Amino acid sequence: MVTVPTRTLSDGTTLPAIGFGTYPLTGEDGIRAVESALNAGYRLLDTAVNYGNEREVGEAIRRSGVPREEIVVQTKVPGRDHAYDRAVASMEGSLERLGLEQVDVALIHWPNPSVGLYVDAFRALVECRERGLVRSVGVSNFTEQHLADVVDATGVTPVLNQVELHPLFPQERLRAAHERLGILTEAWSPLGKRSAPFAADPVATAAREHGVTPAQVILRWQVQLGVVPLPKSADAERQRTNLDVFGFELRPEEVAAISGLAREDGRLFGGDPDTHEEM
Repeated sequence: MVTVPTRTLSDGTTLPAIGFGTYPLTGEDGIRAVESALNAGYRLLDTAVNYGNEREVGEAIRRSGVPREEIVVQTKVPGRDHAYDRAVASMEGSLERLGLEQVDVALIHWPNPSVGLYVDAFRALVECRERGLVRSVGVSNFTEQHLADVVDATGVTPVLNQVELHPLFPQERLRAAHERLGILTEAWSPLGKRSAPFAADPVATAAREHGVTPAQVILRWQVQLGVVPLPKSADAERQRTNLDVFGFELRPEEVAAISGLAREDGRLFGGDPDTHEEM
């Protein structure tokens, strides 16, 4: 089983340097896929209310036999629950569905700026942390301005921001802002889904040179940028290879060449946090 290094968050807690995305794994097949990921060595599981699979994730944890304290569980408050009391209730509901006493990392799924309650939602998560319902408080899909808003209002800096990040959209400016603020960057869709540049020269050449798959090259690129990627696969073999990215290292010029695949707007579906909303 692959040994995965850890990253230390600003609140002193740690999480694995690579995690497992669970969307859209549901039902019995979903439970088996998440259990398979745990058996492969993943110890960071990312779910959300809107994924509709918190029960499955909790059941997979119980079936796996992996001690709870070894697993970092993340979930997310949906846009419809941004009001303070609703956000607290949302987190309580997540714990009930997961069958856990505490969530390790609680996130706001999207800022939904037209609703304008993401600061209230963040305050609610800080309250949940004080009550021991969650260990660490972060956000997802926040821009620099959204981050500044919650830090200014609460005095609490999110431990991480989970954002779209892949070779076509490497988020260089936002990563630099995270670095200044002490915020860890997590990546959803780290391979780029249907747009994954597996055949692009910098990726394919590095894969041949290091004797690994193009997906492993891209995930290793993420790790070397200081990003925690969250790949998703229901296939046990692909789960294992996606996790096995710590036995080789890309040269600086290889990292730079992959970053050079960036497009002006390489987003997968136009998910600009200033306009895209998810309730």
